[in-house]
Amino acid sequence: MSVYVGIDVHRKRSQVAVVTEDGTVELNKNVVNGSEPMLRLIGDLPAGTPVAFEAAFGWGWLAGLLEDYGFEAHLVHPLRCKAIASARLKNDKVDAAILAQLLRADLLPEAWIAPPAVRQLRALLRHRTGLVRLGTQQRNRIHAVVADFGYDRSGSYLSGPGRGWLAGLELPAASREIVTDCLAVIDGLAPLTDRIDGELRQHAKADPRVKVLTTLPGVGQFTALVILAEIGDITRFGSARKLASWAGLTPTVRGSDLTVRHGHISKQGSAWLRWVLNQAAQTAKRSPEFAGTYATIAQRRGKKIATIAISRKLLTRAWHLLSQLEPAEASTPPRRP
Repeated sequence: MSVYVGIDVHRKRSQVAVVTEDGTVELNKNVVNGSEPMLRLIGDLPAGTPVAFEAAFGWGWLAGLLEDYGFEAHLVHPLRCKAIASARLKNDKVDAAILAQLLRADLLPEAWIAPPAVRQLRALLRHRTGLVRLGTQQRNRIHAVVADFGYDRSGSYLSGPGRGWLAGLELPAASREIVTDCLAVIDGLAPLTDRIDGELRQHAKADPRVKVLTTLPGVGQFTALVILAEIGDITRFGSARKLASWAGLTPTVRGSDLTVRHGHISKQGSAWLRWVLNQAAQTAKRSPEFAGTYATIAQRRGKKIATIAISRKLLTRAWHLLSQLEPAEASTPPRRP
């Protein structure tokens, strides 16, 4: 008899529920996270057994474990699942059982499980972004410290002349210590970001899709890699509109009877994708391709909404470019060794 497994994943422990074909809860047990404890519970189940778990904190190890042992992994969209399975009584046992029951009834709102290579590229890109943001925080801190004593400089604080200027300022001991420490952090981050940039350049050279995406205004190698890593397989989206909706760049809609109201963008999906598209839009809105559209929307709706509109147009162009590239690659015969 077939069984269905629901796992409510937490940071240290998870709740595992096993439901039979007729809906009977056969097992509902809390277990410490890890391969061995998890396999002691479900390792004897037949290969191909469907297992559902939410996209919660630290789900990657579980997805890898399930795939390695031949289970059918289903990643659940947490917000949509909450809308379907809201209940008065809520605890880990109930959540795990509900996941299994929804899986049995084929009612799960699923999310795409990115392959390990894509997840690793995402992690590297986000790590690099975090390091750059940390460096920006240190630079802003230096500006704040020197401004607090009435000093300012039109040029860079980090260049040779800028550092000499900083060294010559009369600052109290604590403020001088802060500036010195911030400069040390900035200097320590430089070799790390340089190393990661080298790795990302290798990724970019090996992926023909990067070259295609960099033809878009405002899109460089880093932006193209973020777009590819966050979207993953472009064939998941049947149209550019579906991709924009997944990325949270379409307006929310509230309708009742004959009244329909369109609100702000939904902001669902990848925040990293929206961020990098917004960065690209800051340049693209000044390009000949988009300047007219940006000016028209900005005059009517404001600059922020106009920038979001350019972000969506960039994503639409990206969908068309990537969709055209996929069939071409599929039709190209493999090279002979």
